[in-house]
Amino acid sequence: MGLIVRSSEIHAAGCYTTSDIPKDTYIVEYTGPRISQEEADARYDGKATTYLCGLRDRDKIIDGHGMAMFINHSCEPNCDTEEIEGRVWIVARRNIKAGEELTYDYNLYDGDLDDPAPCYCAAKKCRGTMYSLEEIRRWKRVYGKQPVDRRKAA
Repeated sequence: MGLIVRSSEIHAAGCYTTSDIPKDTYIVEYTGPRISQEEADARYDGKATTYLCGLRDRDKIIDGHGMAMFINHSCEPNCDTEEIEGRVWIVARRNIKAGEELTYDYNLYDGDLDDPAPCYCAAKKCRGTMYSLEEIRRWKRVYGKQPVDRRKAA
């Protein structure tokens, strides 16, 4: 199975498959050094783009390097992530055709009003943010509103 990086309508660059991928295939591992939340915050303070991937225990974060860091978010993704013994794999959620852009739901957590993490996936059921549904509910409880939906703000 081949993967390539090229222009994406979702975000500047995206990861695409050059061959069909059957459902449940482990496509690529999300690799990179493990860093603390504090180090990630310091490293990427004020930067619009990061390639961070949270792990289940939230003590460490992967600072992405490699092909998987180019897989964009979608509210209606064709892939999922699966964490196995501290390693994060991108897995086909359905059969994926050659030429399709690979996507997964980032399900961001731990957000604040300074970073609404707008979503540009253009899915029919787009949430308008890359934050998880759980995080959106938390925003409503804490801030009395949810992250700004860029489609409604325009």
